[in-house]
Amino acid sequence: MLELTDVVAGYGSTVIVQGISLTVGRGECAALVGPNGHGKTTLLRAISGLLKVRSGTIAFDGTDITRVKAEKIVEHGLIHMPQGDLVFPDMTVEENLILGAFTRSAAKRARERIDEVYEIFPRLHERRTQRARTLSGGERRMLAIGRGLMGDARLIMIDEPSLGLAPVIVDEVYHQIQRIVKSGMTVLLVEENIHRAQSLAHDIHLIENGVIVRSGSGSDLLDERAIRETYLGVAE
Repeated sequence: MLELTDVVAGYGSTVIVQGISLTVGRGECAALVGPNGHGKTTLLRAISGLLKVRSGTIAFDGTDITRVKAEKIVEHGLIHMPQGDLVFPDMTVEENLILGAFTRSAAKRARERIDEVYEIFPRLHERRTQRARTLSGGERRMLAIGRGLMGDARLIMIDEPSLGLAPVIVDEVYHQIQRIVKSGMTVLLVEENIHRAQSLAHDIHLIENGVIVRSGSGSDLLDERAIRETYLGVAE
């Protein structure tokens, strides 16, 4: 469903993503793992049109979106959920969700979509009339993900959903993301914690210095001594 071929991207004169190729199949969950500052977030920004691709191609469901503007990519159903919460603090939970259905096609199904989001995130239904600033960190993260789902999503990219959350809250957020994956949604996940990624992803791609250095299942990667020592701090 999503196919990247030799994608190069960066900021100013600095190249961050250095020729990445990968494929995410329909209904699959793929994860990008690796150290901070090595290109994971930059790659998501390039896919979603927030950052210009210098070379290479990006295709979504057979359509070349390499030079397509971000707002048009959203209309295709490719939704980017960036790091952090980025909710509107003085709006209610429900108002935040409705804003996610800003495209014409999504607006037509806003009521149906919001019911689906409440089914995935019952806590948001309980808090639907509260202002977003009154929510806990985990609830704001759920709200950010739920708002992304409102946009007639066909593929969602979630950047570091566990960032800054206590472990018990991370468990809850990941439980809900797992429900989204099991529903058949195509997901591209960025996560530093390879164990978290392994719990969801069909394929895991390890990025280092803007290059995919290893791809495989979570168990394959965890079986490699060098990866355990470098990324997990486990020496044998």
